[in-house]
Amino acid sequence: MSRPGAPKAERPLNPSTGPERPETAPPAVRGEPPKDAAQDPSNADAPPIEQEDPAAFTRCSNALTALGAEFEEVARVDDGQGCGIDRPIMVKSLGKGVPLSPAGEMRCETALNLTRWTQDVVSPFLQKAQPGETLASVNQASAYICRNRNSASSGKISEHARGNAVDIAGFTFKSGKTLTIAPREEDSTFDGAFQRAIASAACLYFSTVLDPGSDAAHETHLHLDTLARKGGYRYCW
Repeated sequence: MSRPGAPKAERPLNPSTGPERPETAPPAVRGEPPKDAAQDPSNADAPPIEQEDPAAFTRCSNALTALGAEFEEVARVDDGQGCGIDRPIMVKSLGKGVPLSPAGEMRCETALNLTRWTQDVVSPFLQKAQPGETLASVNQASAYICRNRNSASSGKISEHARGNAVDIAGFTFKSGKTLTIAPREEDSTFDGAFQRAIASAACLYFSTVLDPGSDAAHETHLHLDTLARKGGYRYCW
């Protein structure tokens, strides 16, 4: 994450897999196939949807339940071209009375990391930044959707298309105040400090974190995903 007065460091690249490139927030249309995906050579031989390990799914869902999250398992999604989730869940609440607004469909692992980040980082950091405030909702712009990265007409499919990603557009507080994700690198207020802090800490929970400081495509949301890379490589910007 870039900070006021600090030059942007050269972005690290993973020679094996490369980072998930910046994601824009797509229209909330479930199951919309990537445009021209059938003609895209990189998606022509897309692997089948990865099957969830039953024991791992049980551990994950038990952990979510223990955290107080509200969710339900929904029908398997297979939209072709590698898009889909073997055992998707619809997440309604991230526990402790904090809804995900609107509810989002994703893999359990994504939901668990989102819930832990919300409870371990977002809520307590908010109380530091705004004493007396509490979190009323986490507002998401995109969860599962079948599309290419950056909604491009060609290229690799997005981690959103595998249920591994969620875009956070902002937060609503109990007072009724909202904080919308926006460029805040030079914002010297508590809102600026709060957004930079939670975005930086998100890299402890997600393997990809892209915030408004990454580029123009991310000025309105935080892109968080759980893409597994060789050697545990993480891409946070």
